[in-house]
Amino acid sequence: MKKGTELSYIGDELAVFALAKNWKAYFADLLAPYIAGRVAEVGAGLGATTEALCDPKRVRAWLCIEPDRTMADELQHKRAVGLLPDQCEVFSGLLADLPAERQFDTILYIDVLEHIVDDRHELEAAAARLTARGRIIVLSPAWPHLYSPFDRKIGHHRRYTKPQLAALHVAGLDVEAAYYADCAGYCASLANRLLLRQDLPSQAQVLFWDRWLVPASRLLDPLFGWKLGRSVIAIWRKNAHHRPT
Repeated sequence: MKKGTELSYIGDELAVFALAKNWKAYFADLLAPYIAGRVAEVGAGLGATTEALCDPKRVRAWLCIEPDRTMADELQHKRAVGLLPDQCEVFSGLLADLPAERQFDTILYIDVLEHIVDDRHELEAAAARLTARGRIIVLSPAWPHLYSPFDRKIGHHRRYTKPQLAALHVAGLDVEAAYYADCAGYCASLANRLLLRQDLPSQAQVLFWDRWLVPASRLLDPLFGWKLGRSVIAIWRKNAHHRPT
């Protein structure tokens, strides 16, 4: 495992949300058509998203980038014992620590970009590491009015609307898709924001959301035209004709 900048993650929710198998399967189905080739996953955490998204049939190589040393070590252990696909490699550090010549066909930020203070600069750095026609995929918490003590506790700097996320324009990238997902989860998040104001959902609450609300969202999101959701997704694709200035 190669190493770069070390940062400690302040949240303690990853193990609980790793239980959300239906949610991970749902967004994996949504994102799978856009993920291929050489992939970099920024902020890989404990590997739950890697397990959900890394399809050996479509992925040639997968780099788990994680600046928290403890979590990077856990990723390395999972890779060593076969819990992560053989295509996976672990890098303990930041995307910016990688050599400039390291290029990717897909760069993922799954519940990560909202933790980064300068999100536009981060996307610019990611765009510089994309191959021709490569993609950046972002899934983040949606709607600033849902910002809660939970967001603050785990280091979220913001929640995005779809226009706000799509407006993070980077030269040479075109917005390929932008939409909301998990409308039933939105209702639960709104209730928490207005009534409960918890700084961390309980395991029982996460399992209720995952077992009952996520399947409902699979049915309802298309009916609502992907206009409402707990999460927002944006996908950018590199313009093949763009040349760096």
